[in-house]
Amino acid sequence: MSSLTARPLHQFELNTLSHVPDDYAWSALNDLPHGDDVVPVVDLASPDAVGHIGRACKEWGAFQVTGHGIPIHLLDRVEAQTRLLFSLPAARKLKAARGPGSLSGYGLANTSSFYSNIFWSEGFTIIGSPRDDARKLWPEDHDEYWYVHACRLSNSCTRGRLITSRFSCSCVMEEYNRRIRDLSGRLLRAMMVSLGLHQDDMDWAGLLGEADPVLQLNYYPVCPEPDRAIGIAHHTDSSFITILHQSGGESGLQLVHREDAAGPARWVTVPPRRGALVVNVGDLCEIVFNGRIRSVMHRAIVNRAQTRVSVAFFCGPPRRFNVAPIEKLIGPGEPPAYRAMSWPEFLSLKRKLYNKTLEYLRSPEEEAVHHENSA
Repeated sequence: MSSLTARPLHQFELNTLSHVPDDYAWSALNDLPHGDDVVPVVDLASPDAVGHIGRACKEWGAFQVTGHGIPIHLLDRVEAQTRLLFSLPAARKLKAARGPGSLSGYGLANTSSFYSNIFWSEGFTIIGSPRDDARKLWPEDHDEYWYVHACRLSNSCTRGRLITSRFSCSCVMEEYNRRIRDLSGRLLRAMMVSLGLHQDDMDWAGLLGEADPVLQLNYYPVCPEPDRAIGIAHHTDSSFITILHQSGGESGLQLVHREDAAGPARWVTVPPRRGALVVNVGDLCEIVFNGRIRSVMHRAIVNRAQTRVSVAFFCGPPRRFNVAPIEKLIGPGEPPAYRAMSWPEFLSLKRKLYNKTLEYLRSPEEEAVHHENSA
C-alpha cells in the first residue's frame, strides 16, 4: 500500500540461489535486542477468555488463539493450497500478476515499495471471491474449477500431503474466508467487553459483512544467508485485527514487545503452534479504542532449512467507515487520542506515511495530556 512506483517482480527464482544478491541484502535486521518472552496463548473456549484477550492486547498487541472453532483439517487444506499455488511455474503465476493500481493478485508484498531493498518472499492477495484469480490461473477450465464448490471439506484432508487437485482450492478458501470472518467478529466483541464496553456498542457484524474479505497468502523460500535477508520488513497493519495461520516447522513471525519492567523494546519470535492462530492488533483498533490498546509492529524472517507459508486475514471496514475513537471511550481527562477521518482518507495517508501514520494522527489534545503527564 504505497504511493511509490510498484516494484517489479523477482528477477530470480529465489529458491535456486546460493547467495543473497545485493538488492536483497538488509543490514539493519538487529535494530532491537531479541527477547525470549512468550506471546500469550488464549483459549477462546475458556470462561476467562475475555480477560486474557484484554491483557494480551494491552501488554502485547498480539496473542495466539486456540479453541476458535476452525477445524485443523481446514487449516491444513488452506496451507496445502497455498503451497500448491506458489509451486506453479512463474509464467503461470504471472497470469494473475497484480496490475497497476490494483491490490489483488500475485506479486511482492504491498509494503515492499517503501524500502530500497527487496523482500525474500512472494505474495498473492485475494480480495473478495477467488474466482477471478482462478480464471486467470486456469483459463482453460475455470468452470470445472468451480464444480467442487459444494464439496465437503472433511472428506479428503490428509495432514502433510500436498493436495494436487486445483479443483479444490476455491472451496477451501471460500470456506476459510467465511469462518475466519465469523471469528474476527467474536474477537473484536471480546476486545470491546475487556475494555468495559458493551459488545453492541459497535455493529461489528454489519461492518464486517459489508467489507470485502482480504486474504494475503505469503511464500518464504529457503534462504542461503538468512541473516542478510528479510521475508517482510517491519510494519503495522491498517486493519482492525489480522488473523494469521503459520505453517508448521521453522518460526518466521517476529513482533516487537514494547519496553516494560522486564526490559527495553525487543523482537520476540512467535513459533507456530498446531491449530493455533496468531491475532495481531492493527491501526484501526488502536484508533477506535482510543489508544487503550496498541497496534503491534511485526515482520517475517527467513531461514535456510525450510520453505514457509502463511495466510493472513485482514479484518477491515467498509469504505463508508469513519475512523475515530468510540464515543464511550472519550471523556474528562481522556480526550480523543487521534483525529477522525474516513477510511479512504486513512488508507491514503498510510500510503504516504507508512509506519508514521498513527504518530501523525495523534490529536493535539492527547499530545498536550501526554506532555503534561510526562513533565
